[in-house]
Amino acid sequence: MKVGTDGVLLGAWVSTPARADARILDVGTGSGLIALMLAQRCPQAVITGIDIDGPSAGQAAANFASSPWGSRLKALHSDFLSFEDAEGFDLIVSNPPFFSGTLQSPQARRRTARHSDTLPHREMIAAAKRLLRPAGVLAVVLPVEEGAGYRMEAFSAGLPLRRICRVSTIEGQEPRRVLMEFSASGGRLTEEYLSIEGLGGRSEAYRRLTQDFYL
Repeated sequence: MKVGTDGVLLGAWVSTPARADARILDVGTGSGLIALMLAQRCPQAVITGIDIDGPSAGQAAANFASSPWGSRLKALHSDFLSFEDAEGFDLIVSNPPFFSGTLQSPQARRRTARHSDTLPHREMIAAAKRLLRPAGVLAVVLPVEEGAGYRMEAFSAGLPLRRICRVSTIEGQEPRRVLMEFSASGGRLTEEYLSIEGLGGRSEAYRRLTQDFYL
């Protein structure tokens, strides 16, 4: 699985849990990128990455094992909608599939990763709410159009939006992605904006956000 900008943005931007014994779940972990970033950011958190695609879960497991944080990372081949965990999570994070009603890729693995048929937003939100601890947070990255629908579904499920960052590719252009955090604990909505590219390359804001993760 390739490393994408969406995953890098979410892994660097999402709020980390305050408690020392935090438990984090990365849904659709792929190569394990976001889980690894959060392991770097949260020195004591225990992090699980799950993926419905077996080879992806295997790749994540190998990446976890070769990282400095392997003792706190676990990869599972699992369908999130039927996933069970008695302890619950302080943070559930995901770069979820988002295409729906469009021409699907003939490659099964690519179709699973990109199309929301395998993880419908309403069902994903319900599963997240079931697995979150009382003050837990669900965080996702989505295209702007998909994000609007996801926000409404989350609100209906009792997970109101508490933080949002609208992301444009080039400074001055309309945002193309949204980073969002939802929590049943509520709180005042925080709104942010970020451009990936500025004059002559990566914007200063993007470099500051992601500087700890690029070689």
